[in-house]
Formats: sequence, structure tokens, C-alpha cells
Amino acid sequence: MSDPFAEYGLADPFIPSRFTWCHGMRVAGVDEVGRGPLVGAVVTAAVVLDPARPIAGLADSKKLTEKKRLQLEAEIKSQALGWALGRAEPAEIDQINILHATMLAMQRAVAALPLDVDAVLVDGNRIPDFPCAAEAVVKGDGRVPAISAASILAKVARDREMQQLHERYPQYGFDRHKGYPTAVHLAALEQHGALSEHRRSFGPVAHAIRQGNLF
Repeated sequence: MSDPFAEYGLADPFIPSRFTWCHGMRVAGVDEVGRGPLVGAVVTAAVVLDPARPIAGLADSKKLTEKKRLQLEAEIKSQALGWALGRAEPAEIDQINILHATMLAMQRAVAALPLDVDAVLVDGNRIPDFPCAAEAVVKGDGRVPAISAASILAKVARDREMQQLHERYPQYGFDRHKGYPTAVHLAALEQHGALSEHRRSFGPVAHAIRQGNLF
């Protein structure tokens, strides 16, 4: 095997440049969901795939249907060597900003893995400090199967949380926009006010609070 995920036959094989890969290394893929929404946690996932049990159909979670994501979520959880979720709550996002909160959530996901890893590959162009080698991969959720798997777990987990929030506050439409600043969400903020789950440091929420709009 010439690269960490050769069993997937990728059109654009990923070769790390910040560490030397060797056969048998345990490489975790990490991704996040929820940097842009106005409400809820930013959720991350870390996944270590099993080379002996490749999973067909892994891709950027945004390019998959909800049905396909749910199917792959079950396969990832049953066939990966290990997986874990991490998160940073709205209060943490408000305190340290969304970038630092995302990095913290990624560290938490890797720390929660049930096995030690030799290296971490993170979607994007920034990485937090990890206790092992790490590398950022631009568009990694479409290039690195372990990052694709992480993006799927993170999105499914956060979407579930938004569905649960919708069941508590159906007037906000969280089941449709997942907390992103759509016209529907902004109108609900203006009409109903900010919830405790909203991120108070984000502009539209801060504006609603300044106007005295609290649920």
C-alpha cells in the first residue's frame, strides 16, 4: 500500500507531507459541522477506519442525501476501528470565538477516541495542537475517506440535535435550516427572540438581544 487509504482506490490519492506514513499506522480523520449556524454547538468527529473493512460510498457529507448519511453512519460506527464525537457549546463559542471553539471540539473528539492514533488528518487549512503528528487537508472531506467518515458522523449528530431543538421550539424552523442564518431563521429571531441555545456573539443574535428580543 502506497498511501494511508490505498484500499479505497481514490482518484486523487492523498499523500501526507508533514509526517511519513508507513503500513499499519492508525490515522484519524477529523471534521466539523456547525461553524456557520447561529444556534447550537459546533460538533466534530474523529474516525479511524479499518483497512480490512473498507466502506463503500464515503464522500463529503454535504453531497449525500440524508438517507445515505444515515446508512453510512451505521456502517462507520460498526466497521471503523474507532470513532468519537467532540463539541463546543454556544457559551464556549461566545467566550473564545468560533474558530478556537472548533479547534477545541476537534481536540475533544480525538481525545475521546477509544484507541491511540499515530496521526490526524483534519479537513480545511488549520489544525489545533494534537499529541501526535497532524496535517490539514484542503477539501479533505472529499479526498480522504476517514475525513469523509468524520464529516458524516458530525453532520448526522448535529442534525439530530437541531431536530430535537425543533421539537421544543417548532416556530423557529430548525428542522429545515439547521440553525443557519436563513431568511426563515432571521424572521423567527425577530418575531420570537433569541433562545438560550443561540450564540450571543453572532451578529443577528446580538442584534436581537439589543432589541430586547429574548424568548
